[in-house]
Amino acid sequence: MQFSGEGYIIKVRKHGEQSAIITLVCPQKGKIVGYVKGAFNKRNLGIYQIGNYISYNAYTRLEENMPSLRGVELLRSHTADFVLDNDKIEALSSMCRLLDECLAENDDLGLFFEAINDFFEHINDKNWLVYYSFFEFYLLDFLGIGLDIKECAVTGKQTDLRYVSPKTGRAVCAEAGAPYKDRLFAYPQYIAEHNYMPQKAEIANVLAMTGSFLQKNFLALHNLKLPENRANLLGLVKTYKL
Repeated sequence: MQFSGEGYIIKVRKHGEQSAIITLVCPQKGKIVGYVKGAFNKRNLGIYQIGNYISYNAYTRLEENMPSLRGVELLRSHTADFVLDNDKIEALSSMCRLLDECLAENDDLGLFFEAINDFFEHINDKNWLVYYSFFEFYLLDFLGIGLDIKECAVTGKQTDLRYVSPKTGRAVCAEAGAPYKDRLFAYPQYIAEHNYMPQKAEIANVLAMTGSFLQKNFLALHNLKLPENRANLLGLVKTYKL
């Protein structure tokens, strides 16, 4: 069996002295894990770095076997985008860890891949953290635990939506949610409007909400926790410059 494709490197494990087992997220194949012979020889220095976008040819005798990745070419290097910025490194580490733990191998990512790609494409923009928040929001949707924010769960209204229930993940309008506002998440208005220039408080609210739902509705069920780096992102919002 053989196939080819492109994808972002999200994990690299050394295998022997110079070879590696790498994990990729790809537009059609989703997450794949493959063996690369000679990944760490001098000719390949700089290719097998987290966040780099590569092309590959994969070969395996049996479908259930780990493929061998050959003919790898570096299409886009993102090393320089992260190496000198600890905040971006933490966001990258959080994203890669979540993708590795939440995605099954060989699942077509469909439109979710666009959220992953947008993060890398806009990593040098002032609002790069906003793209990370969109990634987590759409990760929930891809996992089948997405939030229903189109109408109020109580009244059915599609206007004046102000909150999200931490139990159901459904939107709640201002009138229905007012008595319980201290126990509800703030409505992710900029997500609903696809606005990529929100206020800092809005980003913090979305990250608090997506982190809670990821932990409760997926990670905890698999005896996993949010990545350690992920906790630091909420603190980062306070100093984040839009």
